[in-house]
Amino acid sequence: MTQATTPRAAADLTAASRASRQDTPRRRRPRRLDGQQLSRGQATLRFVVLLAGALLFLFPFWYMVIGSLQREPDTSVAGAFPNPANIDLHNYAQIDSRVDLLQGLVNSGIFTAGVVLCTVVFGVLAGYALSVLQWKGRGTTFALALLVQVVPFQLLMIPLYVLIARDYGLSDNYLGMILPFAINSAAVVIFRQYFLQVPQEIFDAARIDGAGELRVLWSVALPLIRPALVTVVLVTFIGPWNEFLWPFLITKEASMQPLAVSLANYISNVASSTANPYGAILAGAVVLAAPVVVLFIVFQRWFIATDIGSGVKG
Repeated sequence: MTQATTPRAAADLTAASRASRQDTPRRRRPRRLDGQQLSRGQATLRFVVLLAGALLFLFPFWYMVIGSLQREPDTSVAGAFPNPANIDLHNYAQIDSRVDLLQGLVNSGIFTAGVVLCTVVFGVLAGYALSVLQWKGRGTTFALALLVQVVPFQLLMIPLYVLIARDYGLSDNYLGMILPFAINSAAVVIFRQYFLQVPQEIFDAARIDGAGELRVLWSVALPLIRPALVTVVLVTFIGPWNEFLWPFLITKEASMQPLAVSLANYISNVASSTANPYGAILAGAVVLAAPVVVLFIVFQRWFIATDIGSGVKG
């Protein structure tokens, strides 16, 4: 039989174990202080490099805004830090008296909104058909969509002008500006790649529940590709908003011209006769660039967001 351990014997065993631990040489723990200092140094260096890159990137925008606010122009580098007494809104009032900024913004907004809407609608439909649906010739059609991106728009501009302006009579018309950009093959590719990342089982489950293809697209697929929707909207927005050549060809009336065309006409015809053409041009550039900058700041987090993984439980 095993004898029970008395309290005195337990105390002796505890003391012996403590003595043995004291006699045993302690293992030297790795010094973590140097590692922490190294990681902090790397973080500090990375912060300094990123800050310098950000300041270098933002300097042209800062210079544009400051130049638009200067009453007396200063085109040197020192003009980026002007005298506060030389800053006012005179240039904005001056260019607005020559160019209707509000009407130009409205025209640019209608043109851009029409292009973005058509791009998203047709891009989603084509991307869904090329990725989810099974039909003969799907690969060939996708190859042709990629091939379209190789053809420059300038090569198609003259036949498009003849077709839209002369045959359809859509010059000085919003629809005439929107039609050449209504379908964007790059958007089709983006949507197709996002749809391919969605597990096919999700679509099969919706079809088993009795949903049609349009219901599957609207209720199942679109909520899972919200990052793609925002990405396509932001990327597409820049093109028509800054587009100059096609609206310049298709519009002759000043009241129908987007802001980019109105500013170009101001630079070529009126700017030389103003007291501060440099500041007025920069003021127009600030008005043209402000909506794009605000849009990117508001929706930048959607570029890295994704909800596809949350649709399936492991």
